[in-house]
Order: sequence, then C-alpha cells, then structure tokens
Amino acid sequence: MNLKTINNVFFIGIGGIGMSALARYFKFIGKQVAGYDKTRTPLTLELESLGIAVHYRDDVGAIPEGCRDARQTLVVYTPAVPTEHSQYQYFLNRGFEIKKRSEVLGLITKDTFCFAVAGTHGKTTTTSILAHLLKEANTPFTAFLGGISEDFNSNFVFEGNEYSVVEADEFDRSFLRLSPNVACVTSMDADHLDIYGDVDELHRSFSAFTERIKPGGQLLVRKGLPLEGKTYGIDDGSDYCIEGVAIEGGTYVFDIRTPDGLLKGVRFNKPGRHNLLNALAAFAMATFSGRPVDELAAALESFKGVQRRFSYQVKRDDFVYIDDYAHHPTEINAVYQALVEMHPNKKTLVVFQPHLFSRTKDFVDDFAKSLSQFESVLLLDIYPAREKPIEGVTSEWLLGKMDVANKKRIEKANLIEEIKRYDPEVLVTMGAGDIGLEVEKIKNEFGYAH
Repeated sequence: MNLKTINNVFFIGIGGIGMSALARYFKFIGKQVAGYDKTRTPLTLELESLGIAVHYRDDVGAIPEGCRDARQTLVVYTPAVPTEHSQYQYFLNRGFEIKKRSEVLGLITKDTFCFAVAGTHGKTTTTSILAHLLKEANTPFTAFLGGISEDFNSNFVFEGNEYSVVEADEFDRSFLRLSPNVACVTSMDADHLDIYGDVDELHRSFSAFTERIKPGGQLLVRKGLPLEGKTYGIDDGSDYCIEGVAIEGGTYVFDIRTPDGLLKGVRFNKPGRHNLLNALAAFAMATFSGRPVDELAAALESFKGVQRRFSYQVKRDDFVYIDDYAHHPTEINAVYQALVEMHPNKKTLVVFQPHLFSRTKDFVDDFAKSLSQFESVLLLDIYPAREKPIEGVTSEWLLGKMDVANKKRIEKANLIEEIKRYDPEVLVTMGAGDIGLEVEKIKNEFGYAH
C-alpha cells in the first residue's frame, strides 16, 4: 500500500495513546484526519485542538463525508475495538483499506533506520529517553511513543525522517509488523496471557520479533533473558554495564562500561533501578546512531520523564504525590523499590486500580504479594478496558489475598475522602485504567496544583 496516494485517514479508537500518535503524524504530513472514540479525554481534546474531527458515538452517520471514498481513505483500527462495531463493519463491507495500528507503523518506518523497543515493561520510558538523546545529539528522527514525554509534551515527535523510534508492542503480536535496524528487549515477564495462552508462547513471539531485525542490524537484551544479543545490566558484567551507582541529592551518579571503554560520572534523575536500566538501554541503542557517546551520556541528565511513569505531582518536604502507570506485579515491585530508595521511613498510602479481569485472574497471587509490601492500600474496582467480567474475579477477591494491615476496597467517588482519612506523607496512585483522570482532581483537592 502506498501511503502517498491516501488523502484521508480515519481512526477507530483514535484516543488510544498509540493511535493518537499516528493521528498526529498523518495530520502533520498534511492528510485529512478524523476518528471515533468511546469517551472524550485530554488526549482526544488535544487532537481536536489540532483540527482533527473526533466524534464519540458509534454511528455510521458521524463518519465525515471525506472519509467515505474507499479509493482515498485509509482506515486504522485498534484491536481493542470489537469487530461488531458499526463503523468498522461499514468500512469492512465497502472495500476500504483497513489496517491495524501496528501495520501502519510498520509501513511508515520500513524505509527509515528504525529503533524498536520491545518488552513487557519499560518500553515507553526507554523509547522516550532514546528520543530525548537523539534530539540532544541533533539527529533527524520521528518518534511514536506510548506515553506523553515530558521533554516533548507529546507522544509524537518529528525532527526529521532519517531515523524512527517506536515501541514494539507484544499485545496482539503487533511487533511482528516491524522491521527494525536496532531492537531492544527489556523484559519478557508473563503478560497478555489472554492472547498467548502461556509464557512459552509469549517467549516464542519475542524470538520471532528478533528475527524481524534487518540484515546487519543489532539486538540489545537485558542480561539474563533467553535471547542472543548484546547485553545490558547493572554490575553484572554486561556488554553495556552500569557500575558504581551512588545517589547524590536524589540523582543517580554512575559509570557506564561499553564495549569501547568507560564513561565516568554519568548522571540520571529518574528514581528506581528499573529506570536506570531503561536509561542504559536507550543510551546503548543511541550509540548505533553514530553520535558521540560522551554527548549521548551527558544528555541522560536532562531527561525529564514520561507522564504517569513515577511522575512527581507534588514534591515537598511534608508531602509527596507520585502517579505511576504500573499495572503488572513486576511494575508494582519497581515502584516499591524506588519509593524505599528515595522516600524511606515515610507514612505511605497506595491507591491501585487493577487493569483487566484476565490479568487480575492470571496474576492475583503475585498482585497480592506486590501490594502487600506497602503499609496502606486502597483498591479500586477492576478497570475492564476491552473485557467482559469474569465470574469471581473482583477487587474484593484480590483484597482478601493481600497481607496488609490497612487495606480497603473503595468506590472512585470516595477517593478524595479516603485519602484525607489516611493523611499520608507519601501518596502513590497506580494503574493503567482511568485512574490517571483522577490525578488533577487529587492535586486540586489538596491544594497542590502547579
């Protein structure tokens, strides 16, 4: 398919983080862009502000006239949209070119030097750090991010089209549509078992992704993963290795040993060992751009972060509020590690919204163990996303398995009131559902809005 001959692009599920980045791209290159989403969010409002027509009802009549010409319109959809969706059926039955988001991303990036970050955790932060490093090194690149970068205030970055930076998403085997020059695998923990069935099948899919690397390309893997490639890690003798980590005033200071030598006194400001690994992976990938390694290493210090990735909403001596996208036990463990390291001996309250019935069912004991590390936990109801309820799989069930002295399932409507009751020194909100929409309300209610 030749994207140059397409005049109109219609998105079914335009408000998703990956879909909205593609919508921005097509708008940027001069296409007419429109789309549907179920709910109005800050992301869809921003798309509307760019002149993109977004509607919120599943009604064929809402499809703009310009998007009804099958010869000039590309339809992009997300697997989260059910196939019985009336607009999807309208396009399907009239011979339109309909592609998944991942296919379109593959088409856009196939003629570029493509950096692709895969892994069950760390993709968004790693790609955002990589984009930041390439920008600081004046590299002509386009980036499609799975979160809002605080450095670019966007999930889409255009600085040229010689290089591309993308997340290689394992959900629905999307990453098998990409053909990267440099690929990274950060982690391969069990997840999306509703798609894969078991962890062995998930691992096979990651192996298939590594076979998509272009001839002469490079694979970077976190040390210990069952894949062959250049390794990275902390104090473990990896090909790219962080050594001698110290903390100075909330900033990590360390050395990086590479296959070509040692870079001393590198600084990075995002808390958590998982973020140190993300920073190292991004740096190692960036070295394959040919930019000066000392310049790339120095740029790590100025990385601001990604919204909802251990994001400080309030940071004062008497009160800290952190929001994080963590929705898997491994990610919750990473948040706990960062909290203990950066804010020890503080009265801490965690608010967690489980994401997906299937994920809660598959990992309920691991979730209970991860959450039981915290002294106080408020649990919201499970965010269903694309799923129907599973009998017996509830937040009450998870709560019963948690070994926490102060634990409670609450309604979202009572969230502010419950936080006040606990009066924490450190507050953390976690989850991949609509809990992110509560962040501004929490800040405003407590009088800490920026």
